[in-house]
Amino acid sequence: MTIEHDLSRIALQEETLRFDAFDLSTAWVLGKLLHDLASERNLGVAIDITLHSMPVFYIALPGSTPDNSNWIRRKRNMVLRYFRSSYASTLKLEQQGKKIEDNGLSSADYAASGGSFPIFVNGTGCIGAVTVSGLPQREDHNLVVEALAFTLGHELHNLSLS
Repeated sequence: MTIEHDLSRIALQEETLRFDAFDLSTAWVLGKLLHDLASERNLGVAIDITLHSMPVFYIALPGSTPDNSNWIRRKRNMVLRYFRSSYASTLKLEQQGKKIEDNGLSSADYAASGGSFPIFVNGTGCIGAVTVSGLPQREDHNLVVEALAFTLGHELHNLSLS
């Protein structure tokens, strides 16, 4: 698929995958679902949910590496900087022929890589991020979107990047 196609689909995902409320119990349900999906598929990933600056869910599954926690931090920083998925920000940079540093950011603190998605609450805005690291960036992104769609009761086929 083209960058333009993916960016338009991600914009739809970001508009659709919003919560009416999100608390620690919601974080647990979402994190556990991501854990279960990854475990069933034998995916070596790490999963993180952070609200504001407070970590509320983290797990590293077999096959993940110590580097995944740093990737999570850097991807999450992209979401909290731009209030969009890290994959959308990455594709936008690619489309513009730019690197993170061209926007005055350090690659030590920000990663142009998919896998982190903003947690939006209707009437409030972005309150945190849910992040997966360990797969190719598009797959990290798709896993997060799948879990969000299921949690929020949306049909995945209507939202997937395909």
